[in-house]
Amino acid sequence: MTDSKSTYFPGRYWHLLDDGRVQCDLCPRYCILNEGQRGFCFVRMNENNRIVLTTYGRSSGFCVDPIEKKPLNHFYPGSSILSFGTAGCNLGCKFCQNWDISKSKEMDRLADTASPEKIAETAKRLECKSVAFTYNDPVIFAEYAVDIAKACHEIGIYTVAVTAGYITEEARGEFFSHMDAANVDFKAFTQDFYKRLCLGNLEPVLDTLKYLKHETNVWIELTTLLIPGENDSNKELNELSEWVAKELGCDVPLHFSAFHPDFKMRNYSPTPASTLTRARDIAISKGIHYVFTVNVNDVEGGSTYCPKCKNLLIERDWYALGEYNLEGNRCSFCGFEIAGHFETKPGTWGRKRMPVRLGDVSL
Repeated sequence: MTDSKSTYFPGRYWHLLDDGRVQCDLCPRYCILNEGQRGFCFVRMNENNRIVLTTYGRSSGFCVDPIEKKPLNHFYPGSSILSFGTAGCNLGCKFCQNWDISKSKEMDRLADTASPEKIAETAKRLECKSVAFTYNDPVIFAEYAVDIAKACHEIGIYTVAVTAGYITEEARGEFFSHMDAANVDFKAFTQDFYKRLCLGNLEPVLDTLKYLKHETNVWIELTTLLIPGENDSNKELNELSEWVAKELGCDVPLHFSAFHPDFKMRNYSPTPASTLTRARDIAISKGIHYVFTVNVNDVEGGSTYCPKCKNLLIERDWYALGEYNLEGNRCSFCGFEIAGHFETKPGTWGRKRMPVRLGDVSL
């Protein structure tokens, strides 16, 4: 994990510049760092003329969640997933719902320490089907996430990245080659939104989405948090939905999530449930087969319907499954093949949330 020169893990995705500084090549910020300087994400640092990752082996906490909470509705429905994150982020979203973790610069928040093997074995012991890299963006702890994914795959555990997709072409191949599924936070469909409210750019996210769909086998679902007056206009929702249908295809599930005032946008109003329903209707009208509402009590909006015969296939009440009408990956009514990963019977984890301290789990 370490070497004689450092107490931190040696990072990948960087190169030395002619002037002696180091450029990080992991995300589109391409931070150029002097000795001892940290990048925008705060967890990647120039030490001894190379990039090191300061959060390898450390976590801000573990929890067993329903897979639907990621949200992933078509990746082994009803199963449980061991979720964890570290600290820091490579975007600066003013509306961040996990700002206490993603914007943390206090390394003592990382209370749990765990090797990749320990995390994988814990997931197995707790009968979780998957491990999720979440709470903050796993792109910034890519080396740690990849090592955990390798350990998980060795013992039959799937891996899920919950990410904004803000990663470079240089790094995305290795990172996503070790992920089985990803929920990509597709924050908006305008450069103005990304620049003004996320301190980033839209184009790299679009590139990541097209790469995932057309050049990998990663199962992807998208989530867009709708903020009143910022990214919830009919015009933008039409354009976003048209782009998804054209560039990614109609089988990629799309989740519309409700904003709650937080972090630097506490003066905004919460998203009305009617806005999510309107967004869902627009996306469906553009041909997208699986569109969901999130963070509201909406059984209809949270459930899966057959694109062909329109019958209810998977009923969801928050994260709990109800009626289930799939035979493998086919509609029980008409036989239409449903996109996703399904087992003969759904999982039974339901709405439970179980915080975990790895030291308390006997292996």
